[in-house]
Amino acid sequence: MNTPFDFETNDESRIAYVRPVEVSELPQEVQDQLPDDKVIYAVHSAEGERLALVRERGMAFVLARQNDLEPVTVH
Repeated sequence: MNTPFDFETNDESRIAYVRPVEVSELPQEVQDQLPDDKVIYAVHSAEGERLALVRERGMAFVLARQNDLEPVTVH
């Protein structure tokens, strides 16, 4: 069966990008709250806005899904 799909109406706004972030790249006030961590994970909207920072990759995926977003990894 061949069903046409209109890619222009695809709702990409529901995608959340999860990527590792070096703690040293974050503002000092955030670094002070993470003294033992070297890497944490950021959840970003499809437009690139940082939505959240979490300590574990798995938690980033759970957080995205709990907010009706579809998480994908960014390298």
